[in-house]
Amino acid sequence: MITKELVDRINELARKQRSTGLNEEEKEEQHNLRQQYLQCIRTQVVDALDSAGIKPKALDHSNCSCPTCKGDKKVH
Repeated sequence: MITKELVDRINELARKQRSTGLNEEEKEEQHNLRQQYLQCIRTQVVDALDSAGIKPKALDHSNCSCPTCKGDKKVH
């Protein structure tokens, strides 16, 4: 769930990154918080499509060149 605290912390780390930079622990925290935020957005989109009666079709990642799909990781 996207909370005000989650968004505030993401924004706080982004401001710090632009001003003084982040240490390794903060970079990892920022990455994890952003991934959590994106997962919540993806879930909301899927739920909205489901409630509208739209079913996503399976994606073919065999020709995808994004960093996520390189190798055997086909996770879109």
